[in-house]
Amino acid sequence: MDELRSTVLQSAGRRVRLVLMTAVTIVAGLFPIMIGSGTGSEVVQGVAAPMVGGILSTTVLTMLVIPVVYFLWERRELKRLLVSTVDVIFELEWWSES
Repeated sequence: MDELRSTVLQSAGRRVRLVLMTAVTIVAGLFPIMIGSGTGSEVVQGVAAPMVGGILSTTVLTMLVIPVVYFLWERRELKRLLVSTVDVIFELEWWSES
């Protein structure tokens, strides 16, 4: 389990820079559109604001939720594999004693 935890943390850490650079670039590009004023700015602001929210929520999902869900899923699979392996070993021992 410790190996799985360190692997998940290490792989999530490798992606931090890439994901954050992408999100910051997109938000920085949309920020002037969100605060702009002028002809048609109401329509463009209505498009830019949800895009910023989507980028921020996707960043949180990518950096926190997905690694945690993957860790929990793999931990469950490893426990299930361990239990089935132990069951097979006990069954083999029972057959060898009979």
